Amino acid sequence: MNGIKLTAAQERQLKETLQHTHDVRQYRRSLAVLECARGKPVHQVAQSLHVTRQSIFNWVTRFRHAGRSGALLDRPHTGRPRRANDTVDTFLRELMLEQPTQCGYHATHWTVPLLRDQLRQHLNQTFCEETIRRVLHRLGYAWKRPRYVLAADAQREKKASYPARAWLPAPAQRHAGRG
Repeated sequence: MNGIKLTAAQERQLKETLQHTHDVRQYRRSLAVLECARGKPVHQVAQSLHVTRQSIFNWVTRFRHAGRSGALLDRPHTGRPRRANDTVDTFLRELMLEQPTQCGYHATHWTVPLLRDQLRQHLNQTFCEETIRRVLHRLGYAWKRPRYVLAADAQREKKASYPARAWLPAPAQRHAGRG
């Protein structure tokens, strides 16, 4: 494995990848292939990059078969499919246009537990609060604490103990110049 031979173009391509990539994983993989090509033992490369020897072997093999640094990119991760589909998005979008009082709640603003309750009642599905927050974020909603604003007091001027007067700047205490 230590005898991997790189062409000048491949070595240049790996060095350019090291300089220009922002992907940490691609950087580590490119560095591992370069170090192995320079004759460094696989166990030392693996130890310095904090990976297993098998990972180094896999990266070098991938690079050998493709012959380019693009083979060292991450493959797409599929992950688990979302349970909160477009139906949930549409329902929450329409629900956010209404007030909670219209749905029978004694609240002035929607909260995640209230939205969760509505989803359970109408779609017969239970979602965790974090899922509902993710959907709301995806729909462009941001949670902000409501501010309580007192109504303006119409009698404020009459209640003031001082007469209303135009505020003027204070006169200078001394004259300008050397003192």
